[in-house]
Amino acid sequence: MRYIRTGSLKRLFSLKRRSFDEELPFSAEPNEASTNSKIDFFQKPTWKCFSYEEIFASTNGFSSENMVGKGGFAEVYKGILENGQTIAVKRLTKSTNDERKEKEFLSEIGTLGHVSHPNVTSLLGCCIDNGLYLIFQFSSKGTVASLLHDEKMAAMDWKTRYKIAVGSAKGLHYLHKNCPRRIIHRDIKSSNILLTADFEPQISDFGLAKWLPSQWSHHSIAPIEGTFGHLAPEYFMHGVVDEKTDVFAFGVFLLELISGKKPVDSSHQSLHSWAKPILNRGNAKEVIDPRIKEDYNLTQLIRLAFAASLCIRASPIWRPTMSEILEVILLEEEINMEKWSMPDEDEDQEEFWGFEDLECECDSSFSTESSYKSKTSSSTRVIDM
Repeated sequence: MRYIRTGSLKRLFSLKRRSFDEELPFSAEPNEASTNSKIDFFQKPTWKCFSYEEIFASTNGFSSENMVGKGGFAEVYKGILENGQTIAVKRLTKSTNDERKEKEFLSEIGTLGHVSHPNVTSLLGCCIDNGLYLIFQFSSKGTVASLLHDEKMAAMDWKTRYKIAVGSAKGLHYLHKNCPRRIIHRDIKSSNILLTADFEPQISDFGLAKWLPSQWSHHSIAPIEGTFGHLAPEYFMHGVVDEKTDVFAFGVFLLELISGKKPVDSSHQSLHSWAKPILNRGNAKEVIDPRIKEDYNLTQLIRLAFAASLCIRASPIWRPTMSEILEVILLEEEINMEKWSMPDEDEDQEEFWGFEDLECECDSSFSTESSYKSKTSSSTRVIDM
């Protein structure tokens, strides 16, 4: 890990950090006036460089009893600082020799150094002694995946699901539009959405995130990384990444919240290929999680289902932006269906794909990593295809 000793990491702590932007209108497009006004929202960093002794003591020597999550190249431990604050310590596993993974880990530090929003996980600091560590606020409820799919727990109620959907949409909109640097997450999924004590969602795990300059329309990436069941067609086939890549994954996430189903079932059928023809017929009630029975808000269900159906369209051109998704979900006016109608030839193309061609390619190797979950929650493993 020779490059973590450079001055570039320490220079991150001299950067100014954006404060919460919850007062910014979600539909606002960037312009000169709004850009200038954002200067007032900057403040000095509130995160620091922890000593190894601090995090070692807080986690009881990285005790196995304190481990709350494990991914492809990192482990997460619960810790308690001397002041009583509960933290989550993400440690790059010592057995990891993949230099690319180490670079992704460092990229997460750089990315999170530019973000500050209630629906994005908060970075408290890092440690570069005896390895590489990220320190976060601890999310006591774990991940959405660990709660949504835990058969030992009662089904998540509709009010909580809707709150998670809206909060996650706001967090992703911030990354795309209001963040000081334009960020594409690339791995939006339920196991990367953490929940605070009051079930406020926070987008986490920025190991695959990419910064895109404002003048770039997209970015081509190789190798293809992500999670099967969430990959947009243009990314899977051509490595093309932009905001619409995240939008597709967010649509799958919405379907997961609505239906309670996993993104890929035991027969390797993707959730979006199952739900797409149902939603196209306008039968939102058919995708609702049967465990919550009739205890849901029909208007909210219709809006979330419609938003999901737009997000998982095969062509990125016909997918909405996160600003438009928030409009569909939150605005009280009746949804303008005509605005989202596609030409007949594009509808035929949607039916032609059906995403089955993508599913048959599932032998490809994708990088997956699970964010931490509550110790009391059951472990949710992502299928590593």
